Amino acid sequence: MRLLYLQSGRMLLLFLKSLLTILLSVTWNWTVRVSDHQRTLSTMEETTGRSTKRKVVVVGGGLVGALNACFFAKRGFDVEVFESREDIRKAKVVNGRSINLALSHRGRQALKHVGMEEKIVSKGIPMNARMIHSLSGKQSPIPYGRKGQFILSVDRANLNKELLTEAETYPNTKLNFDHKLQDWSAETGLMTFARSDGSNEEIKADLIVGCDGAFSAIRKQFLRRSRFNYSQTYIPHGYMELTMPPINGEFAMKPNYLHIWPRNTFMMIALPNLDKTFTCTLFMPFEDFEKITTGDEVIEFFQKYFPDTIPLIGVNALKTDYFRLPAQAMVSIKCSPYHIGDKCVLMGDAAHAVVPFYGQGMNAGFEDCLVFEEIMDQLNEDFSTVLPEYTRVRVPDDHAIADLAMYNYIEMRAHVNSKWFLFRKHVDNILHFLMPVTITPLYTMVTFTRTRYHEAVERWHWQDKVVNRGLLFSATGVVLGGSYLLIKNPPDINKLIVPAEKMWDRLVALWTP
Repeated sequence: MRLLYLQSGRMLLLFLKSLLTILLSVTWNWTVRVSDHQRTLSTMEETTGRSTKRKVVVVGGGLVGALNACFFAKRGFDVEVFESREDIRKAKVVNGRSINLALSHRGRQALKHVGMEEKIVSKGIPMNARMIHSLSGKQSPIPYGRKGQFILSVDRANLNKELLTEAETYPNTKLNFDHKLQDWSAETGLMTFARSDGSNEEIKADLIVGCDGAFSAIRKQFLRRSRFNYSQTYIPHGYMELTMPPINGEFAMKPNYLHIWPRNTFMMIALPNLDKTFTCTLFMPFEDFEKITTGDEVIEFFQKYFPDTIPLIGVNALKTDYFRLPAQAMVSIKCSPYHIGDKCVLMGDAAHAVVPFYGQGMNAGFEDCLVFEEIMDQLNEDFSTVLPEYTRVRVPDDHAIADLAMYNYIEMRAHVNSKWFLFRKHVDNILHFLMPVTITPLYTMVTFTRTRYHEAVERWHWQDKVVNRGLLFSATGVVLGGSYLLIKNPPDINKLIVPAEKMWDRLVALWTP
């Protein structure tokens, strides 16, 4: 009996030992897994921490700078914006350019990405077509595209305020005004800013984004480096802004058009504003501006070239506003590359200032932000590969739109008066309707799609050759066909004879203006 108890006790001890071994094994495995999981979480947190703690400094609080702040803040970067001027939202007088802006598809897509499209569009005025004003006062619309396609007239200052306010809603964004860049290092990312009180502030950035306009302080550092290409061209024309007030509380002209008074070597345009005024911009050679020195000469000039605008703007307003500010210059800037190493990149006018005649300056700058965002997604936010790729992708496009803007000035002030130009517009629109995939007008590609600018230009040249050859072959076919019919069925010559006197009268009528 005692032996039985001993054996039972041994079996119980073995069982308990086995159970304890199993429990220890399970506990150890569980502990190891928890430890591994904690290390994984720790690594993820460190990685995420590095991402959110990486500092991006945007130099320039204008349109592109403010939008860029929204893009980077949305990705989780620690963002600081430094603007040399005071906060535009608090300024009593807004300095800088005030040419109205034309917002189109590219800009809208960038705004949409940060949730701002609807808000900005609601404060814009749709323009469905150009309205051409002849010397006689006749008005002729030229649609921009298909029915329902339009560009938006938006106020520059208001748009800038909205973007700054949106950027400030991100907790990881800080806006600094009255901070002028003194120096920065492309190697270390160390930057020095001068405050308005005379003191300096130093800050270190992982990425510096130069959005400080055509006369960029950031770009000066690029100019000190070898293999940096830079060119600037001042066109011989300047611009001057005038205001057309409302009449009886309503727009003085039809509001849903971009009004143009083309006069071959110069022109005036007018864009509508929300307060029912029109901002009229006179583009003209500087030498012509300088010839007008008195109020009476202003009225005489407008009476000769823009007679229908005098009662709308007002004689007294023309006499005073014309001399309020001198004509302003316009510059086109090209450069490459847009980056230095993995520390700095240029966007907007700092990279590619363009003349305003294609309405793409702001839209190209906004698209810069969107293209950079797309490349960041593709290359996992690795600045060492993102920045060179951004330069590779963006430089040919920005150079193309700079050239197109120059070309479009000639089109706006001269070609729109040409019957051949209007005929080709109609032909292009008809072909686009019949073959929308094969034939797309240049303006449609640039304004209503995100077709890369340089690809749009290449396609335009190809289409131009094809359409012109088609028209030539068609005209040749008509001539040959008509000749064949005349030979087969000759008309009565006597019926075709026109008395010499009548022929002379008709020729005189043709040449008399």
